[in-house]
Amino acid sequence: MTDLAARATRLGPAFDLLAGYREGGFFLERAGLGLSTIGEADRVTAEPGPERILRLSRALIDILAPIQTDPTAPAPVAVASIPFDDREPAVAIVPRRTAIRLDPGETWQLEISPGGEAQRAGERERWAGRTLPHDAFEEMQLRPDPEPDEYAAAVARASEKIRSGELRKIVLARTMLVNAGRALDPKQLLWRLRAVDADCYAFAAPQPNAVTGSVLVGATPELLLRRRGRLIEATPLAGSSQRFGDAGRDRASADRLFDSDKDREEHAVVVEDVHHVLDSFCEDLVHPHEPGLLGTANVWHLATPFRGRLHDPSVTALELVAALHPTPAVCGSPRESALEALEHLEPIERGGYAGPVGWMGANGDGEWAIALRCAEITGSTARLYAGAGIVADSEPEAELDETERKFQALLDALRWG
Repeated sequence: MTDLAARATRLGPAFDLLAGYREGGFFLERAGLGLSTIGEADRVTAEPGPERILRLSRALIDILAPIQTDPTAPAPVAVASIPFDDREPAVAIVPRRTAIRLDPGETWQLEISPGGEAQRAGERERWAGRTLPHDAFEEMQLRPDPEPDEYAAAVARASEKIRSGELRKIVLARTMLVNAGRALDPKQLLWRLRAVDADCYAFAAPQPNAVTGSVLVGATPELLLRRRGRLIEATPLAGSSQRFGDAGRDRASADRLFDSDKDREEHAVVVEDVHHVLDSFCEDLVHPHEPGLLGTANVWHLATPFRGRLHDPSVTALELVAALHPTPAVCGSPRESALEALEHLEPIERGGYAGPVGWMGANGDGEWAIALRCAEITGSTARLYAGAGIVADSEPEAELDETERKFQALLDALRWG
């Protein structure tokens, strides 16, 4: 373990976190709050297994807690995109330079270096400037994986398992392979995704377990867990319907979703699980009895916000993530039965898709989204991911259509990326 030292300086309140992002770094932002990183001061790997996220949390606190910095600045942080499958290791990076804004108007730069030596001016990495959009791609080759009829058949088999009592719910994912014909720029994709869905978490994260140079880029609407001191928040999503440019059709689609027994059941499974997990850590855990509506550019979601106060202030954000992941929103219920069924029903490797993506500080605070509506970018190719929650009365064609809608925002961004 390397001894690290930190220096904190204020950045201007108008500093654009995305302007500071460059490929190879980490980016996470929602509604102007988040962080952007450059470089690597240290790296922590937790070997595969059910306890990997807990082990990662403990190792990061051991590294981050001794770092001395300005007490008025945010605590030193580590960032990670954790694979969905616990048979893959969990890797976190302690960035060399972080631009971070946790509250409006409060933007800080944290520089972390080994051995207490600040980087000399000539060695410092500069924040990159704004990247201007370029022309749209004229042609893109698309190939679904699995094929639509294979996915629909898997949905039908999953519904049979649910009707037989083996499962209560399962989430099946599919991918779309895209060949753009020229290099894709993750930063361009982030600009586009952020502009279209400012209330989503726009993110870019290198994939240490994938092909060298691969980066997971997306805009996810789902907050897995936020911790600030003893206060925690989570906003699970499940159940969705299409959005339209026309206000009347948009409202009608939202009303149908809210009245849908199928979608309400799918959502209830998730809410029950999240409540069960967080209730064991919290006092005063509250959430509405009825879900609300959360809208992205092309999808309505049923959403239930949770708020609570930790019994034990030493419990870290990643410890809570370890207890929650994978929620029924991305896996199914019961958890172990759903994971086993995915082995037979889902012929793809998820990688970072549907895994936690976010950051944790030396004080245990952190913010973790679920990596949805994302694409793994490697050179001129992209693998897009989307999933749908399956319950007893799910219709294969409807679930296939749902995944197509979820692909659309990324396809639109890629054509301009």
